[in-house]
Parts: sequence; structure tokens; C-alpha cells
Amino acid sequence: MDLELDGNAALCTAATSGLGLASAEALAAEGADVAVCGRTPDHVDEARGRLESVGDGDVLAVEADITDPDQIAALVEETVDTFGGLDHVVTSAGGPAPGPFMETTEREWYSAYDLLVMSAVWTTRAAYPYLSDSEAGTIVNITSRSVREVIDDLVLSNAVRRAVIGLMKTQARELAPEVRVNAVLPGAHETPRIEELVEAAVERGEYESYEEGIESWSDAPLERVGQAEELGDVVAFLSSARSSYVTGTALPVDGGAMRS
Repeated sequence: MDLELDGNAALCTAATSGLGLASAEALAAEGADVAVCGRTPDHVDEARGRLESVGDGDVLAVEADITDPDQIAALVEETVDTFGGLDHVVTSAGGPAPGPFMETTEREWYSAYDLLVMSAVWTTRAAYPYLSDSEAGTIVNITSRSVREVIDDLVLSNAVRRAVIGLMKTQARELAPEVRVNAVLPGAHETPRIEELVEAAVERGEYESYEEGIESWSDAPLERVGQAEELGDVVAFLSSARSSYVTGTALPVDGGAMRS
């Protein structure tokens, strides 16, 4: 299936690793020019190399902090200057600190809101003038299945990420018909984030090994965790003309794990 993304310009925030990078790679593989940002120089360099190896389009990979609105605005402008426009935005963010409610500080709550919600607000606000000028403007928010079913010891993700869905639904109505807005709700995918959570659980003595821990995440009917590229393919589809009548949708990509 031709997703008709060749020559389009896409910006993926916090996308130098994990599901964000997988989404950027899927877009690049379809011929799009892709910009990504991250806070770690080594990750930025690695992402640039990976994106250049999977597609023929141009690549922009820069250091930027998505919790700083000025840096986000500069990132959008650099993307537009480099590619000559902007057609697609994918918002991603590293997960907030794990932990139960009573052990989560007030400062962690505010930091999580900036990381997960305000980063998406700042990005889409800066990008909207260019997306609305595009013939195929799209926004895809990468969130989590936790917006529908809470996950133990992830109170910040469970509570704060739900605001992104409210934002997505509102934007889908307000920005139409020029811009389509959707979200993906990943279940367990074997990414650096999941690896971090599993390793922390091993250190707490909940599992004897990483292998036992990662197997515990595969509670889906498909009996495995997902691979990052499987999520990336869905993001590319939602960014493409092949999903032209899909907007305001929060799509689980979780192997069927969600019961709601």
C-alpha cells in the first residue's frame, strides 16, 4: 500500500529512541522528510544515522528540550526552514517517573504535566499555521494504554496522560477540516522505557531476571510484547492519505490487552 507520504515533511518530538524514533523511521521509509529532536547528543546522532539509512528524504536531527516552549518554537521554525513546510506532527515524550501516589511529589506532578501535556500544546500551537496550509495536515499523539486502564505504580502516566486525549479530541473538532488529529495508545513494546521499568522491578526483587519481567508485560492475547516498528507503522498510516476519514480517534496498539 502506497501511503502517499513521499516528499511530505514530518516533525516527531522526543523521537531519538523508542516509539518516537520508530514512528520517525516509518515516515522516513515512506519517503517523507523527517525532523526529530532529543536531549542527548549521542541519541540525536544515532537517530540521524538511522533515519538517513531507511529513506531517501532529508533528515533533521537536533537537540531540543520539549519542556521548553521557546526551544519547541525554534524547532518548528528550523523544520519549516529546512524542508520548506510542514505536513505532519507526531508528539512523543519520555515517560514520567514511575511510582505510587503517596510517594509522588508535587514537583513531579508539575514536571509530568509539562512533559506530557504542555509539550503537545506548545508543539501543535507552533506547528498549526503550517499544518493548516498543507493539503494533508495531521497530528498524531503517542500516549499510552494507561489513558483507559491504569497501570500499577505509574500514577503520573495514568492521571496526566488522559489530558492529552482531551486535547486531541478538542483539536480534532476545532482544527478540522484542514488538520486531522488522532492518538495511539501503545501497550507494552520492548523499548528503552519498558526495559527501564522491568530492570527497576528486578532491582526491587519483583522478578528474578529481565526475561521473567518482560514476559510479565506480555498480558495480551497475542502472547508477546510489541516491537517498536509495529507502532511506527500505525503512526505512519494515521499520518497518511489512506486514513483521510479518520480523526478524533484514540487507537490502541496493544496486542488486544485492553479489556475496556
